[in-house]
Amino acid sequence: MTEIRADENKKNIKSDAPSNEQSMVEGRNAVLEAFRSGKTIDRLYVQEGLKDSTISSILRFAKKNDVNVRFITKQKMDLMSETKKHQGVMAQCSAYKYADIEDIFNLAKEKGEDPFVFVLDEIVDPHNLGAIIRTANVCGAHGVIIPKNRSVGLTSTAVKTSAGAVNYTPVVKVTNISRTIEELKGRGLWFACADMDGEIMYNCNLKGPIGLVIGNEGSGVSRLVKEKCDYIVAVPMKGNVDSLNASVATGILAYEIVRQRRD
Repeated sequence: MTEIRADENKKNIKSDAPSNEQSMVEGRNAVLEAFRSGKTIDRLYVQEGLKDSTISSILRFAKKNDVNVRFITKQKMDLMSETKKHQGVMAQCSAYKYADIEDIFNLAKEKGEDPFVFVLDEIVDPHNLGAIIRTANVCGAHGVIIPKNRSVGLTSTAVKTSAGAVNYTPVVKVTNISRTIEELKGRGLWFACADMDGEIMYNCNLKGPIGLVIGNEGSGVSRLVKEKCDYIVAVPMKGNVDSLNASVATGILAYEIVRQRRD
């Protein structure tokens, strides 16, 4: 009898899995922001017995948008979860679509600001990608550009870590980062490459239309991409370790750009 129930449970989980045209958003903030941004949600999963203000807000959004809600056990939710950090709520929705370069320029134009973009070179950790998208949103950047190859995409983990920022900040996937930088330079952007051997960020002019280029934690920005950049900038290091997590370094450099853009 136990084996039959286990098989049936697996079938139910498989049927609930999102198709290629769908994605699963996990975590309270991520689901709440998906609703707030107007994203199409097909089904909401809530862990049985959970009651708090955030869950109540999510359920109100679901009712308002006539979304099918399923209350399931923590065990089933754990099995369905990719991140294993669902916080008791997940939403099955239309897949996150990548934006176009023009979406970045249009957003900058709407805000009446010089374009400000993050360019990520071979970021492979979805937690870093999600954190960087979140930073891009809160610091007012107009988009994030990632390569098609040797880079993580908008996985469930990246979406959750972005805490909903992926609903508001365009993420563009391009074939060639170096070529894209050249094209954007032709449209007036300057590019600052993050590198520990660069000029201290306080001494660099980071105003105007700008792209911040960040590499992975192991090898940094690749040589070909670095050669395309106008500045090589560094975060001042005062401690005993000589490197920072990619998303942390992005945040520090991004807010130096924000500071200079305000002056």
